[in-house]
Amino acid sequence: MAPDSGSYPPLRSAPERGLGRLLIGEDESRLVNEVLASKQLFRFGHSGPDSEGCMTGSLEKEFCEFLDVEHALAVTSGTAALETALGALGVGPGDEVIVPAWSWASCFTAIVRLGARPILAEIDESLCLAPGEITRLATARTKAAIVVHFQGVAAALEPILQEAQTHTISVIEDCAESPGAMYRGKRVGSMGALGIFSFQNQKTMTSGEGGMVVTNDTRLYERAIRMHDLGQVRAYFKNTFQSKEQHFCGSQFRMSELTAAVALAQFRRLDSIRGHCRKITARLLERAGSLPLLQRRSIPDPQGDSAFETYFFAPNREIAAKFQASLNERQVMITPLTGTYAHYSREYCQLGLAHHPSASPFQNLGQMPVEGYRPQDFPRTEDLVWRMIPLPVGVAYTLEDADYIADTLKAVYRQIFS
Repeated sequence: MAPDSGSYPPLRSAPERGLGRLLIGEDESRLVNEVLASKQLFRFGHSGPDSEGCMTGSLEKEFCEFLDVEHALAVTSGTAALETALGALGVGPGDEVIVPAWSWASCFTAIVRLGARPILAEIDESLCLAPGEITRLATARTKAAIVVHFQGVAAALEPILQEAQTHTISVIEDCAESPGAMYRGKRVGSMGALGIFSFQNQKTMTSGEGGMVVTNDTRLYERAIRMHDLGQVRAYFKNTFQSKEQHFCGSQFRMSELTAAVALAQFRRLDSIRGHCRKITARLLERAGSLPLLQRRSIPDPQGDSAFETYFFAPNREIAAKFQASLNERQVMITPLTGTYAHYSREYCQLGLAHHPSASPFQNLGQMPVEGYRPQDFPRTEDLVWRMIPLPVGVAYTLEDADYIADTLKAVYRQIFS
């Protein structure tokens, strides 16, 4: 039986969705104007890493302090950060890199760009890499694994890092969607061989585009510097460590001072953004109460969650579709704030092509998609992603919005399961 009309709260307009980009204002303008007044838009026009007015150096320094890591390197995007991190590890043709099947396109394409083969892994109810997958998929060719901290939640790092160590596999923490999130008292990005961050427009903090690579390993840091700047180490860095790596052909992923100025202002708001989202989400979940036929997303460290997106799993995909349609009708927007896909369902994976046929790591496998790159090869991931009900919140959301979302969710729940 359908509920009566009083079961739903009065319809209202949804708040504007977004995180850091909605807070762009005076702080960003002030720092950008400082750069413009200096007439020095190129970071290496400054005399040293501690030079007054060097926005990129300041951003890197504050990142290190925030994460409690030794080194941070600003780059042009999260994708560039992934390529830089992979290059720092020496990933190349003949190598394999384990990556969650459910993640953003760059996690797959960055590996292909370096000539290595992405090996797709299952996720679990945290929507992050499932513990056990590194052990299942590791071979003599496995050079690295990318652990994606999905939508504000840290993966189960302790068992994953133990697996990786057992198999002598380096871990890259992809924190593009989770800057500021924590796992057992440590910030994500600080526990693997390297961590990467993205400042793209939809991310928690944004400069439109931009990214960061972090590490505690000075050798990897030097290789990252070379990878991001045509193989060289400029004088800017030479008083921070003793160069030991040979020059090699790198790419060009240098961050500009203008990008760094915006990113720096945004970075200084990171914990306040996270705190706001945690307050709104806590209110939402408390008011929603018990919904026994909906399964909550598993969060390995609930205290470390950035809480800008809450996930439930319906019993099946048909019920999930009903929830999504009803919630959208009632102005509870359930589209995730940032894009994520199952790689095996995307054209770049189904075709397996690179910019040149001989550059593809799939060229000797036969007609793609082959086993390991098809939906039927990932039953756990397929089950989860079709049953999910995402409930994003953002910096413009209020406690009243949380109440509306919770009350609407309960009303839809009663309607569907009555």
